[in-house]
Amino acid sequence: MSTITRTAPAKVNLSLKVLGKRDDGFHELESLMVPLDLADLLHFEKAKSYQLLCDTPDVPLDESNLVTKAVRIFERVTNRTCNWRITLEKKVPHGAGLGGGSSDAATTLLALNDLEKAGLSNDELAAMSAEIDSDIPFFIYQETCVIKGRGEIVQPVSADDLPSLLGAKILLLKPSFGVSTPDAYRSCLSAAELPDVDYSPVEMSWGTMVNDLEKPVFSKYLFLAEMKMWLRAQPEVSTSMMSGSGSTMMAFLQDASQSDEVIRRARKELDPTLWANLVTV
Repeated sequence: MSTITRTAPAKVNLSLKVLGKRDDGFHELESLMVPLDLADLLHFEKAKSYQLLCDTPDVPLDESNLVTKAVRIFERVTNRTCNWRITLEKKVPHGAGLGGGSSDAATTLLALNDLEKAGLSNDELAAMSAEIDSDIPFFIYQETCVIKGRGEIVQPVSADDLPSLLGAKILLLKPSFGVSTPDAYRSCLSAAELPDVDYSPVEMSWGTMVNDLEKPVFSKYLFLAEMKMWLRAQPEVSTSMMSGSGSTMMAFLQDASQSDEVIRRARKELDPTLWANLVTV
């Protein structure tokens, strides 16, 4: 059998509200999440036994990888042995708040469902994926969704309901360091605001842009607060906000053709090692 390739799209949280702590220890969330054209690639080849390959440094290849966790839970639920060699080609940076690992896991479940002819519905796959990580159910649907609960309640949103969002361009900027999602949530309800940093919601044509994780993350990573306010001060930028738990900052531009100039200036004035990507919703 030839190699079968699937894409695992990144995401951004255009809004992320933390509504409180749940009895199960997780946080109650409400978020508008959209998939992007930035994506990892997963290559599937039939093999004598399961194997995960990836040449990106710092990506674990043991049982802790979310792709492997997805394979194991699929094997358990379907009572099948998945003898596939999966080669993970990383395009989405790690620890970025862009959901790369979660998307890889969801794409693995979707691919195995087809390759093994298991016949599971998206709802069944989403319920299965929620056992691994709260972000993964969203990626099963691979469309704009409102996320509730701890992330396991996924409500797809029709493109007709958000016409101004479809095809929107967003500039992503990420420093060399990542942010731990558990750390971001640990103090999200008690973190104080930094002076001279604007955390207030921004009204956009498609809805309200806000991220409640900025307070705890900015308190620990002052550079991210500096990035946000630097971006907002640029004449080409309409507004900016952190995606998810960071460390990626996203900027909406007046004109997408201005992205190269903003990137050049950001690398000169903020950090010459910034990763940057202009993505499409």
